[in-house]
Amino acid sequence: MGRYRPPRPKSSPYITPEGWDRLNRELDWLWRVRRPQVTQAVAEAAAMGDRSENAEYIYGKKQLREIDSRIRYLSKRLDALTVVRERPADAKRVFFGVWLEVEDDAGDLARYRIVGADEIDPAAGWISVDSPFARAALGKSVNEAFTVRTPQGEADYLITAVWRD
Repeated sequence: MGRYRPPRPKSSPYITPEGWDRLNRELDWLWRVRRPQVTQAVAEAAAMGDRSENAEYIYGKKQLREIDSRIRYLSKRLDALTVVRERPADAKRVFFGVWLEVEDDAGDLARYRIVGADEIDPAAGWISVDSPFARAALGKSVNEAFTVRTPQGEADYLITAVWRD
């Protein structure tokens, strides 16, 4: 079996101001704090002598590669992202960055916030704008129903509320 992995589908280039700040803080922390710490640890491990059997040195170099990879990714991704700051004209419609409350067929309520692919957090109810659920809900308004195709079949939802922080 080869190591080939097909490229991921492109995600939407949108992000909330909070998400932009979080990614920027992570990049700054990696560059100014974490990378110098690991570089110092690698230098100290290298000073101990034989590097071929020095676990601290080998592990430190691996950490540096991972940090550098994340720094490259964040730098490129931040350049490609568009921060969505404007509010939609219609406050009762579902657009990027809003919270929505939906009711399913069983009468259960759930709350979600539609955010960029880089800021999803299922535990907090933050879902990607690229998800099938968000795509089906976008543009809909309060008291409007929509259908989402799931692996278990189709699921119907009713939008009961829309708001923005």
